[in-house]
This record gives sequence, structure tokens and C-alpha cells, in this order.
Amino acid sequence: METHGYAVVGAGPMGLACVRALTRAGLPVTGLELHTDVGGLWDIENPHSTMYDTAHLISSRHMTEFAEHPMDPAGAAYPHHSEVRDYLASYAERFDLRSHYELGTRVVSARPHEAGWELVTERDGEQRTRVFEGLLVASGTLHTPRLPQLPGEFTGTVLHSSQYRSPSVFTGQRVLVVGCGNSGADIAVDAVHHAASVDLSVRRGYHFLPKFVAGRPIDTLGGKLRLPRAVKQRVDGALIRGLVGRPSDYGLPDPDYRLYESHPVVNSLVLHHLGHGDITARRDIAAIEGRRVTFGDGDSAEYDVLLLATGYELDYPFLDRDDLAWPAGADAPQLYLNVFHPERDDLFVMGMVEATGLGWEGRHQQALLVARYLAHRRAGTGATDALDRARRERSTEREDGGYDYLPLARMAYYVDKQTYLDALSAHLDELPELAELPGPPAASARGAGERVHA
Repeated sequence: METHGYAVVGAGPMGLACVRALTRAGLPVTGLELHTDVGGLWDIENPHSTMYDTAHLISSRHMTEFAEHPMDPAGAAYPHHSEVRDYLASYAERFDLRSHYELGTRVVSARPHEAGWELVTERDGEQRTRVFEGLLVASGTLHTPRLPQLPGEFTGTVLHSSQYRSPSVFTGQRVLVVGCGNSGADIAVDAVHHAASVDLSVRRGYHFLPKFVAGRPIDTLGGKLRLPRAVKQRVDGALIRGLVGRPSDYGLPDPDYRLYESHPVVNSLVLHHLGHGDITARRDIAAIEGRRVTFGDGDSAEYDVLLLATGYELDYPFLDRDDLAWPAGADAPQLYLNVFHPERDDLFVMGMVEATGLGWEGRHQQALLVARYLAHRRAGTGATDALDRARRERSTEREDGGYDYLPLARMAYYVDKQTYLDALSAHLDELPELAELPGPPAASARGAGERVHA
């Protein structure tokens, strides 16, 4: 069966960055996207989007944008999701990325093949089977809701944050938001203006950061002087306590871990509303009976809506976990730099990385490294030897910068921004950009044609 270059699954920021990097390197690429346009989750019209009407970027515009395609400098510091969608569309337009995509196409399965990866895709009810030289998985980490087992039966409305669109759903309702990540905090603030009451149930403490300090986005401050990890945690922690106080000042539990050891909540409005009594802090849920919820401290109350802001499961449904180097019981695949498979040189998981301030440019650097790796392998330069050794020997290591991250599923692929970028940069220096590339290896062309079936 004839091979078809490289497949990129997904057309969100990571997928677009991959197609951009591969085409820039002169590599043949086919993008595969379930939605009928680019933008991924940022296009709220995408039936698979988990976006909500009031959502904005959590990181600032400057810290999020692609370096080669800046956002409008006159725009908001934290753009609305519709502005982000338009930005990604303009990125795709500028670099002619749509022409490389098959939109409205679902990846049914991806399996190893002697010439690369055999993908079965489906569009308009018709399935196609093709073999690609390599597979770049950029389908995102926010698709499959994490649904906790509730301690009892709730007879009101239960929604996961992935199902939430408009605060009008809360009008006149007694609302309990369960979980206080960034989405949970945003939704609790939304509910204040519509609901009869809003409570917020948390089982652990969080570090809360304001979006602005002295009129500037908080993630644009500092960075010129690289402080030792422990010093940075103490200095930044003291600054935050001086600005917003401790969570216990607002009725929430204080975190029993240091700043940056779990993803912080960038939302001071939720503290504002807690301080004004618009939101009531609650402990973890201990029992549910009908519409009555009892909490770990013995308090109880009745609710009409439970909004579960409980995050997402890492999930790549078209791939077997064994093919992903994903050990049983682990929360994430074990990949070098969260990207490179320890045994295969034709499978890359893109965007399975979180770090405070990494932004899309950090993910673009990921894509650039993979593109150069593939280009050098095709050209047979031998320059990939160091990276090949690293991916085989260091797949279980994490670029954590010495931070003691909490053992949470969502933190399983968290890294320290600067440590991670330094590692990417070191490998990029080993793999200079190639001006010209040879054609695909002769061994890749096996047979001809493809299988098409309805």
C-alpha cells in the first residue's frame, strides 16, 4: 500500500503548528480534523468544543500567541474565545494550512504498519484506509470529561463543565459548583449573576492568582531574572499573599503544597464574590440524597444544579495504549519531552504538555523539533542520533525543574516551562533547518492505492 507522508490529527493550535512546521520543512503532510473548520475547541460552533459563552484566554495574549503571527496589539489582554478563533483562522490563512487538511474527517483507528501507520478515516459515511510514514497526534487533552462517582443519587440537574455553554442555565437555580480549577472558578462567577444561590465545593486548597498586577497581565511580569526554584516559590508566594491574601480569608482551605506544584487558578473574581457572600465555600461532598448534599464538615444544603468542574481524562480513543508507551495504571504515556516514543521514530504525541506560561509558541517549538527530526531522518544526516538516544533512555524522566508536582492525573504531563524550553532548544541546535530534502525513502513505497469502503 502506498504511503502518504505524515498525518497530523487535529486542527487546534497544536495541530496547526504541526502542519505549519512540517510544510515549512518541505515534508508531505495531511491534516485530519473532525470539525468542518480549523480552531479546535476555540471554535464554539464546533460540536465537540468544550468552550462556553463567557470564556477568555487564561494566559495573556502576549504569552499565548505564536511568535511569527502576533495577536492584535490593540486587542484585549485576555481575548474572548471568538477572538481566539478568528486569530487561529488568520494563522491558518496566512500560511495556507487549510489546503493541507481533510476537514469533517474522523480518525477511526490508527495501527502500526510495516511502512508506518495504517489509519482508517471516515468522512460523510465513507471510510478510507491509508498508510502514512508517520503520525503526529495533536487532538488535544480536553475532550473526555472526568466524571467522579457521586456518593448518592442527585435528583436535580447534573452537568459537567464540558456541557456548559450559557449562564442562563442557572437562572433562579440553587447551584453547587464542584471543583475549582480555572473553568470551575469562571463558571461560579458566571452563576452569581443568574442563580438564586451559588456554592463552591472543593476538596483541597488552591493557589489563586489575579489576572492583573499594576495594570499588567500577571504572566508578563518577571522572567528577566531567573531565580532558583525555591527562591521563586517563596518570592512569588509572598507577592500573591500580599495581593489577594490566603484562600482561608475567603472560607476556602489553604493549599498544603507550595506555589507552582499544581496549576494555579488565575481568577481573583471568585475570591471577590466569596468575600462578598455571593458564593459560599463548601467542603468536599460526603453524601447526596435527592437534592440534599452533605459535606465533609457536616453542613448540608439543597440544590437544583450540580455543575461538575472536575476536569478531563487524557484520551486518544483511536490509538491502543500499548502503542503509546502508556503503562497500565499510569495517568499519561511515558514519552521523552512528552512527545517522543521510546521505541518508535514515527509516532509523536503533540501538545500533551502543560506548563505555566508555555503558550502556543512553546508548542510551536515542539512541532519545529519534530519536523526537523523527521527531515533529518529522511535526509539520513545522522544528526538525530543524540535525540534518538535520549528518547530511548529518558522517556520516564520529566522536565520538572525540581518542582514536586502533586500526584494528580492532570499534573501527569506538567513540566517546568524554562526547563522544558531549554531542552527543546538544545535539540533544535543539534538539528539545523535543512534547505532541501530528498524524496521519501524507497522502502516507504510498498504496493499502491488505498482501500475505500462505505
